[in-house]
Amino acid sequence: MQAKFKKSYRFAFRTALYITLFTTLLMSVFLYYYDILKWYYPLMFSICIFSFSFIIIQFNVERFIYKRVKKIYDDLTLLESVNLTKGAITTNMQSLTEEIDKFARDKKIEIETLKVREEYRKDFLGNVSHELKTPLFTVQGYILTLLDGAMDDENIREKYLKRASKGIERLGYIVKDLDMITKLEVGDLSLNMEVFNIVELVENVFEMFEMKASKKQVTLTFDRPYPNPIMVKADKDRIQQVISNLIVNSIKYGSEKGTTEVSIENLIKNKVIVRVTDNGEGINRVHIPRLFERFYRVDKSGSRTEGGSGLGLAIVKHIIEAHQEKIYVESEYGVGSEFSFTLEKAK
Repeated sequence: MQAKFKKSYRFAFRTALYITLFTTLLMSVFLYYYDILKWYYPLMFSICIFSFSFIIIQFNVERFIYKRVKKIYDDLTLLESVNLTKGAITTNMQSLTEEIDKFARDKKIEIETLKVREEYRKDFLGNVSHELKTPLFTVQGYILTLLDGAMDDENIREKYLKRASKGIERLGYIVKDLDMITKLEVGDLSLNMEVFNIVELVENVFEMFEMKASKKQVTLTFDRPYPNPIMVKADKDRIQQVISNLIVNSIKYGSEKGTTEVSIENLIKNKVIVRVTDNGEGINRVHIPRLFERFYRVDKSGSRTEGGSGLGLAIVKHIIEAHQEKIYVESEYGVGSEFSFTLEKAK
């Protein structure tokens, strides 16, 4: 780096002044004692002493500071992949302090980010392990029981094979959803954009889950009649997956004899917002920021009995974001939940 000093002469000026005053006073006393004191002697002497002292002190102090400042810059630069600063090294302490403060703040943020990622990685690996382990051990248990002789009983054989099949099916869901979410995250899943009627799509989803809803006596309905089509531009299959996941969750965690209601509203000139609302038990506020994390479950015990891969909401979020749209959640514990997302209206 080029050495280009930002001069600060205050220290050298003060020090040279003190030296000049002291030596001039001392010399004046000496000359006065020998009776050779002339008025211009102290003046000339003081000018010479001040100039000489100022130059020597300034030069040495600046070189002293520069060497140490340069070492600090060099040490910090070793920690960085790029130079700490684009400017030249300066002996200005304020500038150096600001540089080091910025460096420290950036490093603190980087360390905190790495800690959060490490915790997320541990949680994710633990969740993947648990989600895969549960159906694997279940299937293994049924198969081992059959191999130990239970297959001779036709009723037990059929029952255990059906249960093992459900375990394999759940493993398939997890692997399939993991594959999809990975593709969504790396941008490898292309969207087939088309214009379609979102009202008709919701009606189709209602028909798909009519039997599932009837088992819990949950009513699937619109908030009002929609006699006219509402055309949107999106990937129809992916948006159907989004609505399906939200409605399944609404049925799964909703109250018996409850209601799952879908509304479609104009948001702004070129946007609509689709809302899926239920009057179930709701979600505690502490869980809302983590709802869209992979494998995150609000109810750690009950939700597993309901099945699923635990990746539904994470996939929903990635699909909506792949459309450059937004997804929102509002919930009040004991009252119900509302998930909503935006879509582009067709021109």
